[in-house]
Amino acid sequence: MDVLKNKSYKSYDKLSRYNNFTYYYQSNDKKYIYGITSRLNDKTSYTNYLVKKNDTLDTLALYYYNNPTYFWIIADFNRISDPYKKLDENTYIKIPSFSSISFENI
Repeated sequence: MDVLKNKSYKSYDKLSRYNNFTYYYQSNDKKYIYGITSRLNDKTSYTNYLVKKNDTLDTLALYYYNNPTYFWIIADFNRISDPYKKLDENTYIKIPSFSSISFENI
């Protein structure tokens, strides 16, 4: 018996971490269940950045994208699940090119 039916996607006009957000209808309890979001495509072009003392995801987003609220782009691309995680100094982090960002479905 199919429990999850009618897989659908919600799409947003803006660049969003919830782009292509999947949801299903659960026939057992007759409710909608929201699935896993899309991730940024690993094939997106990027720049390697050497992390310096006191760098954070939002300061890097402000520098590269002119908007600190896009910190999630850098976090997602580098598979960082905790955006408050302190970045390790003298390590490289990938900064995706804003103009070539694309999503992959999970």
